[in-house]
Amino acid sequence: MVTQIELGGIVLEVVKKDIKNLHLSVYPPAGKVRISAPLRMDLDTIRIFAITKLSWIKSQQKKLREQERETPREYLDRESHYVWGKRYLLKVVEKDAAPVVELKHNKMILQIRPETSDGRKQEILDAWYREKLKEAVLPLIAKWEPLMGVKVDRFFVQKMKTKWGSCSPGSKSIRLNTELTKKPPECLEYIVVHEMAHLLEPTHNSRFITLMDRFMPKWRFYKDGLNRLPVKHEDWAY
Repeated sequence: MVTQIELGGIVLEVVKKDIKNLHLSVYPPAGKVRISAPLRMDLDTIRIFAITKLSWIKSQQKKLREQERETPREYLDRESHYVWGKRYLLKVVEKDAAPVVELKHNKMILQIRPETSDGRKQEILDAWYREKLKEAVLPLIAKWEPLMGVKVDRFFVQKMKTKWGSCSPGSKSIRLNTELTKKPPECLEYIVVHEMAHLLEPTHNSRFITLMDRFMPKWRFYKDGLNRLPVKHEDWAY
């Protein structure tokens, strides 16, 4: 069941679910607000919770609206693309052979068949970014499992419009946003540790903060750095 409440000029979407606790999210690009609430919780209780979070909601919305966004990709020569935080200039090479993506010095070489559409070019680059992310994540998980005393049974990489990652403690699996391949390596490592910490504590409570402080004392620095970087241009939809 979905309802809406309005507080201080802000419309909040309330979704009732079979959960135990309230969860508040603010989504890009414009700061849409959603509260997930237990099925039996009354609207007045949810409203009071939202009132206590109004200042936080407004600050998150301000950050999202001010965040720099990439220009739409056109896949033309000398267009900027990023890998692990480094800028590369695209070089499109037409050849009647299987598509290839490779990095040479400061160039990203995209070899494609003649008359390849922009949509297909995007598919080729997206697949390349996914594979690069998979290659980078495996050693990070292997590094942090013994340090954190957890076991990741499975991990997935995929496009995610509203999160850098997610965790399913029940199945001991984590999901990571393919856009992380474009960010500095320390940002990826921070997200991996963040999601692995959710195997120990599913929520963002004080225990979770304590765990993050123990495992990665500079996590706030990495988080702020990641959130300051430009995000992908999207036609956002919910």
